[in-house]
Amino acid sequence: MKRYLKILIIIIIFGFISTIRAEAIEEITKGATLSLEDCIHLAIQNSYDIEIAKQYVEMYDARVGQSKASYFPSIGASFGSDFANTETKYRSSNRKNFSAQIGLNQLIYSFGKVFSQVKMQKFYKIAAEYDLDATILDTVNNVKSAYYGVLAAKANIDIQRANVLVNERQYNRTKAFFDEGLVSKIDLVNQEVYLSDAKINLVNAENLYQNSIILLNNAMFVVSAPDYQIENTETFNFKDNYAEVNLVNIANTTTKEDGTIEPKDAVLTMQVEKTDILENYKFTKYPYTLKESIDRAYKNRPDLLSMIATQDAVNEALKYSKREYFPDLTGSVGYNWQNNTFYSSNGVTLGAYISTNNLNFMETKLRIKENKSQLEIAKKNVESIKQKIYFEVQSAYINMIQLEKNIPLMQTKVKQTLENYELADARYEVGLGNFIELQDAKENYNNAQRDYVQNIYNYNVALTNLQTAMGEK
Repeated sequence: MKRYLKILIIIIIFGFISTIRAEAIEEITKGATLSLEDCIHLAIQNSYDIEIAKQYVEMYDARVGQSKASYFPSIGASFGSDFANTETKYRSSNRKNFSAQIGLNQLIYSFGKVFSQVKMQKFYKIAAEYDLDATILDTVNNVKSAYYGVLAAKANIDIQRANVLVNERQYNRTKAFFDEGLVSKIDLVNQEVYLSDAKINLVNAENLYQNSIILLNNAMFVVSAPDYQIENTETFNFKDNYAEVNLVNIANTTTKEDGTIEPKDAVLTMQVEKTDILENYKFTKYPYTLKESIDRAYKNRPDLLSMIATQDAVNEALKYSKREYFPDLTGSVGYNWQNNTFYSSNGVTLGAYISTNNLNFMETKLRIKENKSQLEIAKKNVESIKQKIYFEVQSAYINMIQLEKNIPLMQTKVKQTLENYELADARYEVGLGNFIELQDAKENYNNAQRDYVQNIYNYNVALTNLQTAMGEK
């Protein structure tokens, strides 16, 4: 009962998502913004693997119906005529004969053979339904991993774009210092190199983003899609601007007609605003222990539940083979009509029969032996997959927890490198720091942001893998 209730809930949920977002995701329109649920829905609708798994469910459902057919009567009918002309030395005769009959046969009792056959096919159908769940689970896992990959690539573009702006403004300030004779030529040339590297990194980040979009399209089974955007998720909700900077001349500024402030002439400073990727980020620690995660996996993993259902089906096949030694009790009722040259007749027939249906004792004995071996194999497969699930959950759990522990540490590192960058910028502004110190601080801050985004991406993928290992979508 719980099993069918779970399937009904899944159908209702995806049906609700389909109803709510059908207009938005029937086709990906150019410039559309897709949520994670949209992408999952597209993948489920487009997946050939899921469609194949659904057909297996339909096939086994038909087999259940076929096995139940033995409970229903079978009907037979025939009509015929013949003509005979006999000639001898003494006489000749002609005979015409017409006949018709209809009969109804009903299995009365099979000593449990039909019952075992029906249960066997039901268990195979249940196994097919769990296989469908497993296919959906893998599809959702692939979409989530690809979706988080796009978010990470998008975040990296924002970081690299901000880094280009920082280096452009740094170049302008260094050039102004150089023109005033405050720094050497080597500082200006080095800043040109840093600016070029920043632009190259931005191009590489954009290329990585395009590749991540291709991977997401592949996970959604979308061959061709226009440009679209995706939404942040609860566990991947960075800001769009990762390193806002202001270029303000502390000593000498000018205000334009539109109200914007720009530096004049030589002395420029760059103050990194404290509105970085940490703001508005939500993080909730994983609520389950390792043991609880493993227990949930044993309860939910569709491949394990499929294997258990297969074991039950093989057990019913063994029962069926053992009951082949018993006969079938059947009943029949029929009506016969015959009319020929000499007489006509009709009547009703009733009968009950016990039959063994061509029982071969040796073949049945060997089939029982085969089914026993199949049952032992099924039991070992269940134990094997339980062990596999244990280690999968354990590995995924340890990996996820480690990344979870890194998140606050990475947050602290970003804040520290931001503060160090601000200090280095201030020191460089008043001539107490050198160019290399400033660049190192800037690179450390930029790298800390990238590492933080990568850690969040790795954490989301690890969490998704753990949820998949636990059989949860």
